[in-house]
Amino acid sequence: MTPSNRRRLLHCLPSMLPALSAFVLALSLGTASAQTGLVAPTDAGSASATYEPKRGQAGKDVVWIPTPQELVDEMLRMAEITPQDYLVDLGSGDGRTVITAAQRGTRAHGIEFNPDMVELSRRAAREAGVADRATFVQGDIFESDFSDATVVTLFLLPDLNLRLRPALLEMKPGTRVVSNSFDMGDWEPDETADGGADCRSYCRAYKWIVPAKVEGRWKLDDGALLVLEQRFQKLGGHLAIDGMQHPVSDAAMRGTQIAFSANGQRHTGEVDGGRITGRDGGGKAWSAVRER
Repeated sequence: MTPSNRRRLLHCLPSMLPALSAFVLALSLGTASAQTGLVAPTDAGSASATYEPKRGQAGKDVVWIPTPQELVDEMLRMAEITPQDYLVDLGSGDGRTVITAAQRGTRAHGIEFNPDMVELSRRAAREAGVADRATFVQGDIFESDFSDATVVTLFLLPDLNLRLRPALLEMKPGTRVVSNSFDMGDWEPDETADGGADCRSYCRAYKWIVPAKVEGRWKLDDGALLVLEQRFQKLGGHLAIDGMQHPVSDAAMRGTQIAFSANGQRHTGEVDGGRITGRDGGGKAWSAVRER
């Protein structure tokens, strides 16, 4: 190299340093990635696009066992879903219950702890063309607010059902709760059903309707006093007429609907907060207001 070329190179070197440093940094990062097995990230959904859940894989509180589609269909039949309903699936797994409900016109939402399952479900909803009605969120069902649901579905374990039971009983009367395979302890189901001959495992479904709270004293419009005791949807108590107590029998709640027999007469009615209106077995209208 001639002296003049050497002087020219030394003069240009400061301006070349930034580009040279960037090249060295990129080279070193590439070497590190090759050594550690790291891969440069692509789009955000690439990992979930290849995710395949395994039957029996561990989850936060339960292992994942997919609900057979035959039982999904039966559970939604039991829930009597309509386009006016809002269904929430607690522990929504691969999203099949939420997506099936959305395909029937119901707005549905899944809460799932596993973020890979959430992305898998979202992708399945898009592919099914129901992403506008089938939504999913990553979260803990015990820390989530689902109080605005009109239908709740779940496939958990008995102890988890019992943990959820107090929150379910505080939901709006008439809310339907449908569980795959596991019950709610001494809260007896209002309906049970099987998934049919093609369902091979986990094929029993239970349905409960959240009952209105009616325990207490109710003053009837004819002056009688109805005293009710309540254990979930089951009722007891008596009807006091002119100082005589007539036991209440065959008494139960079905959401906001009440039915009982007393003094040889059948009574049915609808509960609306602190008021009941209905008819007796002879077609006569009756009403009652809750005593404070």
